[in-house]
Amino acid sequence: MSLYVSLMRVVENHIAPLAGRIGSQRHIIAIRDGFICAMPFLIVGSIMLIVANPPFDADTTSGFGRVWLSVAKTHWNTITMPFFMTMGLMSVFVAIGTAYSLAKHYGLDALTAGLLSLMAFLLAAAPQADNKMSLDFLGGQGVFTALICAIWSVELIRLLKKYNITLRLPEQVPPAIARSFELLYPVIGILLTVYPLSILLQSEFHLLLPAAIMHLFQPLIGVGDTLPAILLMVLIANLLWFAGIHGDNIVTGLLNPIFMTNLAANAALVAQGAATTQTLTAPFWSFYVCIGGSGSTLVLALLYLRSRSVHLRTIGRLSVVPSVFNINEPLLFGSPVVMNPTLFIPLLLVPMVNAVLAYFALHWDFVEKMVAMAPWTAPAPLGALISASWDIRAAVLVLLLMALDFAIWLPFFKVYEKQLITQEMQQADAERAASAATGA
Repeated sequence: MSLYVSLMRVVENHIAPLAGRIGSQRHIIAIRDGFICAMPFLIVGSIMLIVANPPFDADTTSGFGRVWLSVAKTHWNTITMPFFMTMGLMSVFVAIGTAYSLAKHYGLDALTAGLLSLMAFLLAAAPQADNKMSLDFLGGQGVFTALICAIWSVELIRLLKKYNITLRLPEQVPPAIARSFELLYPVIGILLTVYPLSILLQSEFHLLLPAAIMHLFQPLIGVGDTLPAILLMVLIANLLWFAGIHGDNIVTGLLNPIFMTNLAANAALVAQGAATTQTLTAPFWSFYVCIGGSGSTLVLALLYLRSRSVHLRTIGRLSVVPSVFNINEPLLFGSPVVMNPTLFIPLLLVPMVNAVLAYFALHWDFVEKMVAMAPWTAPAPLGALISASWDIRAAVLVLLLMALDFAIWLPFFKVYEKQLITQEMQQADAERAASAATGA
């Protein structure tokens, strides 16, 4: 118990306050919102990539499989066009969405900030050559550049506004026109900062700005795709959840650039007919690590349904359907799992065990790595199946993980159930005694 108390003091006095500050930091929120804005486009693009790569061998005897393979081969360019215009332009959506969110936080004109961010990103990532614009860094490879351009664009607008450096037009000018001219100085500022840096890198080092930035962030991406880093992030997320803080939002908000860079890299390799390489992606986190939500609590909701405790059985009925769709706040706060010392160990242990087993299953190619972005609310077996490009082994892996999760959660559930049954019996006895005393 002393270890538990010491750990809780560390979480409450150090980790939770730091996480709270990170979670409410305006730039982190803007980055998270930028990826949320891009999500619908990525989901649609991912689905089209899966359609273009049927889950059948070339020598399949299935009539449906042969037809699908034939259509995919004949119309590959047509089918994959939405993929290249969504996943292939991921960084464009992120640049606009991030700047839009950050500008709204500052009370600035969000639309013009988004457009300025887009201009800055295109200057840095897609210079024209021979009347053609390169698309190489508009996808996942340009994510970090998109975030930097978005933040710099908004901060430049804010800085100029703070010191009242703006183009003033007569009051008779319509407000919409006046607002558009207010952006003139920020546009000039971008031309004087981002563009010269891009030209310098191209002329002296034969590098585009996104390539240089990716080179700087490559160690972070490489470390982030290792098992120790994944386990550390899972541990922090669930420690925060135990303290009542939405750890998943905070941790995935920081990991989103790595998630999306890795997913885009895998998708690009599939489109080229090559083997995938990256393990840590958003679907990996959603469908293998957090089955049913943070803590991988779907099996716990199922256990609650048959509980002899009235309280747990009620929570099970209320939370099982949301848990199927990876929404488990009703269970975490209703049980409660939050701040519950009896359920503390499985809350940390279960998702870490899932992460270890899923990591090695993908790393050793027992299961295909994730190449598509399924909605995080998809039931885990289905979400894993879609994200792994119809690899049935992904769904089987989820079911195996759930069976293991059940075995880990069960003894702790039994202890907690026994505690609640005792409390409920004592409460019932007290109510009967009070009723008898009132009747007497």
